[in-house]
Amino acid sequence: MSNARGGCYYSVLGVGKQATASEIREAYRRLALKWHPDRWVKDPKAAGEAKKRFQKIHEAYSVLSDKRKRTIYDAGLFGFIGDDEDEGFCDFMQEMVVLMKTEKSEKKNSL
Repeated sequence: MSNARGGCYYSVLGVGKQATASEIREAYRRLALKWHPDRWVKDPKAAGEAKKRFQKIHEAYSVLSDKRKRTIYDAGLFGFIGDDEDEGFCDFMQEMVVLMKTEKSEKKNSL
């Protein structure tokens, strides 16, 4: 699973797909402290890279820490919603994912 910028949010945070909310939060905190741009002010070369990494880390956390967005991301549909989508659209997408999972599991048990 990859995001629009070509990286997997789980790998950005260094956690597995089955990670709990607390594991995601802990990974985010650890990486945010390490790559926060303010820590790299004395090294201008590294400051640019730190800023990019910090932005990716924050983006990954903003998706994986939100249950609705994470469900949509895990279903491979996150690219269809934008940053400014309203909650109603996210709810709709999450409901569609749940319906697809239900339909898929019912077909396994059918003749």
